[in-house]
Formats: sequence, C-alpha cells, structure tokens
Amino acid sequence: MKWLTSIGLGATVLALFATITSLAIGWTYLGTETEIELAVRRAEARQLMEIFPAGTHDNELVDDTFMLNAETSLLGLRQPRQGYRVRKAQRIVGVILPATARDGYSGDIRALVGIRSDGSVAGVRVVAHKETPGLGDKVDLRKSSWILGFNDRSLSNPSFGDWTVSKDGGAFDQFTGATVTPRAVILATRRALEYAELNKTTLFETPADKP
Repeated sequence: MKWLTSIGLGATVLALFATITSLAIGWTYLGTETEIELAVRRAEARQLMEIFPAGTHDNELVDDTFMLNAETSLLGLRQPRQGYRVRKAQRIVGVILPATARDGYSGDIRALVGIRSDGSVAGVRVVAHKETPGLGDKVDLRKSSWILGFNDRSLSNPSFGDWTVSKDGGAFDQFTGATVTPRAVILATRRALEYAELNKTTLFETPADKP
C-alpha cells in the first residue's frame, strides 16, 4: 500500500507544481500585457505615420478608427478589420483602408492603402505576406522602394486600364522574375481606390459637412 501512497503523493505534488506554474505564467502575462499592447500600438502607429506623416494630420490615427466587415466589396478582407480616419482641423482629409490581395504568388498579401479626400494615394504599405524572399518580397518597403510608386496615383493617373504591370501593358514596373506579386498588389490598390470612390460620402463626410 505504501507504493499507492507514494503515487498519490507524487500526483498531488505534480498537480500542485502545475497549478503554481500556471499561476506564475498568468501573473507574468498580466504584468507584461500592458507593455505588449503599448508595443503593438507603437508599431501600428509608426506604420500609419509612414503613410500620413506628421503635418498632414492633427489627430491620433491609431485611435480614430472604423470597422470594415469581412468580405467588404473590393477590399478582399477575410475578417473584420479596422480602417483609420485622417483629420486636420477636425475635417477628414484622408483614410487608411485595409486591403487584401488574395491572388499573391504564395497566398494572401495584406496591405494598408492611404487615400486622400481628393482620391489620390498617400501611400501603400504591405503589412503581411508569404511571398518568395528575394523576388516577391520586394513589395515590402524594407526590401525595395517599389511600393512608393503608388504615391500620388489615382484612378485617373494612370488610366483605369493601365493599373497593371508593364508586362501586361500597364504603367507599373514588375520585378525581375516575378510578376504575380506586383500584379496582385497593384490590383488590390486600385480596388481600394474604387472602394473609396464608391463610398466617399461615408468615408470623408464630417458632421460639419452635413446640412
């Protein structure tokens, strides 16, 4: 019977150890949760500020948000995501829309598209992708400046049919050895512009604009 007692005692000790470990992990998480949230917010704010730098707005972009549903027409979202308003002197001067290119070479390419109230692109940033290193990953600003080619573009600059890679007769460069990735990002950006144009009253109207 002693061995049964030993087993029972061992099980109790193990259970107690597991409980203590779980509590320790929980307390550690609670202690660092605020720091993690702050780090995420700083990273998010930095990305937004790359699209609409200081001086172009006077609000906290990361706090001025609106929700977009999954499957929102033209944006390709697979789950609800936040959009951001850009304000100056309380007027909405731009928005930053999430957009997903579902036709990337290696899967979804998630981006943020900044659009001014006049319909021009303030900037585009790819925030998540699985494209081939050295080829498709050039959509990432850390890898190349290609993404800056969208700056100041609009649905009329270039013309609608030229929103594709030069290989297809379009106005945008492709990468050597890779056309699927840039083609997907170009199309996602154009569709975000189309979405903004179709919903400009909702996106850009402020209470002061209403009769």
